[in-house]
Amino acid sequence: MTAVDPTLRAVKTTCAYCGVGCGVLATPDGQGGAAISGDPEHPANFGRLCSKGSALGETLGLQSRLLHPMIRCGEVMQRVDWRDALDHVAHRFQHIIARDGPGAVAFYLSGQLLTEDYYVANKLMKGFIGSANVDTNSRLCMASSVAGHRRAFGADTVPGCYEDLDEADLLVFVGSNAAWCHPVLFQRMLANKQKRGARFVVIDPRRTDTAGDDDLFLGVKPGTDSALFNGLLVHLADNGALDRDYIEHYTSGFDAMLARARGMAGSVAATALATGLTEQDVATFFRMFAAAPRVVTLYSQGVNQSAQGTDKVNAILNCHLATGRIGKVGASPFSLTGQPNAMGGREVGGLANQLAAHMGFTPPDIDRVRRFWKAPRIATHEGLKAVQMFEAIGRGEIKALWVMGTNPVVSLPDADRVREALKRLDLFVVSENVLSNDTVAVGPHVLLPAEAWGEKSGTVTNSERRISRQRAFLKPPGEAKPDWWILTEVARRLGFGSAFAFNSAADIFREHAALSAFENNGARDFDIGGLKAVSDDGFDAMAPVQWPIRLNAQPQERFFAEGGFYSNDRKARFVAPEMPALRTETTPARPLRLNTGRIRDQWHTMTRTGMSPRLGQHLPEPFVEVHPDDALKYGVNDGGFARITTDYGQCTLRVVVSARQQRGMLFAPIHWSAATATGARIGSLVAPYTDPFSGQPENKATPAAIAPYEYVFRGFALSRTPLELPDHAWVARVAVAGGHGYLFADNADLKGWQVWMKANTADGLAEYNDFGGGVYRAAAFAGERIAACLFIGPAGDAGDWNVVKSLFAADALSDTQRRMLLSGRSADGVASAGPVVCACFGVGRDTICNAIAAGARSAAEIGAKLKAGTNCGSCIPEMKRLIAQLPTDATKPQLAAAN
Repeated sequence: MTAVDPTLRAVKTTCAYCGVGCGVLATPDGQGGAAISGDPEHPANFGRLCSKGSALGETLGLQSRLLHPMIRCGEVMQRVDWRDALDHVAHRFQHIIARDGPGAVAFYLSGQLLTEDYYVANKLMKGFIGSANVDTNSRLCMASSVAGHRRAFGADTVPGCYEDLDEADLLVFVGSNAAWCHPVLFQRMLANKQKRGARFVVIDPRRTDTAGDDDLFLGVKPGTDSALFNGLLVHLADNGALDRDYIEHYTSGFDAMLARARGMAGSVAATALATGLTEQDVATFFRMFAAAPRVVTLYSQGVNQSAQGTDKVNAILNCHLATGRIGKVGASPFSLTGQPNAMGGREVGGLANQLAAHMGFTPPDIDRVRRFWKAPRIATHEGLKAVQMFEAIGRGEIKALWVMGTNPVVSLPDADRVREALKRLDLFVVSENVLSNDTVAVGPHVLLPAEAWGEKSGTVTNSERRISRQRAFLKPPGEAKPDWWILTEVARRLGFGSAFAFNSAADIFREHAALSAFENNGARDFDIGGLKAVSDDGFDAMAPVQWPIRLNAQPQERFFAEGGFYSNDRKARFVAPEMPALRTETTPARPLRLNTGRIRDQWHTMTRTGMSPRLGQHLPEPFVEVHPDDALKYGVNDGGFARITTDYGQCTLRVVVSARQQRGMLFAPIHWSAATATGARIGSLVAPYTDPFSGQPENKATPAAIAPYEYVFRGFALSRTPLELPDHAWVARVAVAGGHGYLFADNADLKGWQVWMKANTADGLAEYNDFGGGVYRAAAFAGERIAACLFIGPAGDAGDWNVVKSLFAADALSDTQRRMLLSGRSADGVASAGPVVCACFGVGRDTICNAIAAGARSAAEIGAKLKAGTNCGSCIPEMKRLIAQLPTDATKPQLAAAN
C-alpha cells in the first residue's frame, strides 16, 4: 500500500483503461506515486474498480519514461530542446505538403488521448492541412459499431445507459467477455441477476468466464452472428412478437430486410445449420428473447472485429428496432466500448470517415465546419482508415506520419508489414510517454515526450455517453507536455496560429462544445452546447455528465424510444445484412482458425499494465489455447510450447489445453510484444482483411497451423536491474516486486548459462549445478537480500517461481532462507500460494484450493475467508471452476494432483 501524506488531498479523476469510465480517487504520496481507490460518487462505478484500475498506483514510475524531445541524428537519438523539435516537425511537414500535397501526410491517434488532444489533432489535419488522413486505434476497436449505428440511426448514437443493465430482464452478451474485459459493469449485471432474477445468454465461439453465470450458452461458429439474429427476427415476425406500431411510425425498410433474413435463416432448423448450434438451443434463445420486454444486447470485439462486423451490428439493431426495445428502461442494444476515450474521439471526428462533432463529409456539414473553424482548406472527402493508411505508407504514398499514444507495430494486423512500412517514411514522428516500445524501436525521426495519465488534464467519454474529467494529480516529469499543447505549437509554426490560440484544455473544450451546438437545433445527436460557456473554474470542478447537454434543455438519458432518428426523414433504417461469410478459407496447410483477444489483467500492449507486479501474476506468459481434441491431433501438450503459423507470420507460445475452446479454433491474447516476449507479437499473425463499411480488420478468424515446439530446459531469472537474456532463449518479461522477472525456455548448453550469469553479476555467486541432470541454479546477494538469481532445469524441475519470487521481494533473508534458496523450495515448509487467481488481493490458486478443501463451497465463502473476489469480482468464475473440480473432502495430496 502506498503511504499517503495526510496533508495531500484526493483528486477525482477517471481510470486510464476501458470504456466503462470508472471514477478514481488518486491521493498523491508526495514522492511521485499515489494511493488509488474507486470514487464512490461516480455513476459509472460507484466506487468499484477492476484489477487493472486498482493497480494504477503501481504504474506511475518514471523508469521507462520519455522525458525530453529527441531527434534522430544518423543512428542515434539526440536530446534537443522543445523549440528545435517543434521547428523541425513543422518544417518537415511543410516541406512534404508543399512537395507531395496534403494527402501525403497522416496522423494516427489513440483512444487513450483526451478529447481535447483529439480535437486539436482533428482540427489541424482536416481543417487546416486539408487532409482527412487522421485515424485512430479505435478503428480496431469500435468502428463497426459506429458504422452500424450510422446506417441504422443516421448517427453514431448509443441509445441506452448503464441503468438499463440494472433493469433488464434478459442480458444477451454477443462476442463480449465482459467478466474479464468490463468487470465492473459485469458485476453490476450479476447483481441484477441475483436481486431481480435477470437471465444471461452468452453468444461466443469460446466458453469464456462470462459464460460461467449464463442461463444459456450459444457456441456459434465464427462469423455467423448475423445469421443467428436474422433467424431471431424471422421468429419474432412469425410469432407475433413485433412492435408493428413502432415499425410503422419510426422505421423504414422492414419488409425488404425481413425477406433477406428469411432467405438466410428462415427457420429454427436453418438457423441451427448456419450457426453450428443445436435446434433446441436456438429455439430456447428465440423464446427467451421474445418473452422478455426488457432486453439489453451487449456486443463488443467479437462482433466488431470482423470483415462483416457492420452487418453483425445491424442484425442486432434490427431485432431491437423491430420490437421497439430501444431507448427504454432496461431495453436497448448496447455497444461496450473498449478504450477510455474511444467515444470522445468519435465525438470530435477522430476517425478518417468523420469530419467533426458527429458530422460527416456531406456538402452541408463540410460547409458548416468550414465556416465555424474559418478553415478555407478543409478536407472535402474521407481519408484513409487505419489498415489502408499503413498500406499506403508501405506503397510510399504517405510520406509523413505522426503517431500519438499508440503502438501500431503490435496492434495492427499483418504487423510485420506495418513495421517495414514505417521504415519508408520521410518523416516519422512519435508522441509518447515511454522511451521504448515496438513502434519506437522502428526508429522514428522525432520523439516528443507527452504527459501520461495522472499528469494530464481534460475530458473522456465512456460507453454510456458520460463525459468525465481526467485530472492531474502529479507534476509532469522532465519536459513532458500535453498532446494538445504539442499540436498547437506545431499548428502555429505552420502558420495557423489564430485558429489554435488555445491556452488550456478548458479553452479547447469550450470550442468543442460550441461546434457541437453550431447550427444544430436538434438536427444532430451530439450536442453539448450547454457547456460552451463553462468557466475555467467550472471546467475544473465539472462533475460527470451525460450528453446530450443542449442549451436550456432538460437532460436526456436515452434515445429513440419514440423515434427521433437522425436520418433525413427522421426514421431508422432496417439494414439487410449480406450472407455471413468469413473472408478466408482454411486449408490442409492452415486447418485451424486463430481467434485473438484480451486477458483479464492486461491492457493493449502492456505499456502500462506491464509495469504492475500484481497484474503480471495471473497469466505471466503468452499462450495459445487449444481444444483437447486438436491438441491430440496436432501433438501439442498442456504446458508445452507450440509454433503458430499463418500466411503472415509465426509465433511461439505456451500451450493451454482447454475444453472451453471450440474445436478447430485457437485463441491467443494480443498483449505481448517484442518488448515483453520472444516471438509472441500476435498482430504479426493476423490477416489484414477489413469490413467494407467500417474498415475494421477481421482479427478473429485467421487460418492458422499449430505444431509442437520442444524446449529441453525451462527456467526463470530475477534481478534488481534489467537483464538482456541470451538471444537463443524464448523469454517472457514479467514485472515483479523489487525488480525484473524473466520466464524462459531454451535448448542451449547449460554451461553457457553459467557464463552468462557470471558476466551479469558481481563476485560471490552462490551456485548449484548438476549439468548431467540438466540443472543449474545461481544467486548473487547484495547485503541481506537477493541481487539476482537464475534457475534452469528440465520442465518441472526449475524450482518454484512463486516461492523464489516471494523471497526476492523480501528486504532481508534469514540464514535458513538463504541456505535453502537454491533448492527452489520454501525454507519454512509452507507451501507456495501458487499462481495468483485474485489480482486485487494477491490470493493464489493453492491458497484458494486449501480453503475449498477446508470447507468453503462458494465464491462468497472463499471471499469471506481470503477476500478473493470481493473487489472487482473478475476472479469469481475461476474460483467457481476450482470448487467444481475439487471434492469436498479433498486432501492435500489430491490438491497437488488437481493443480
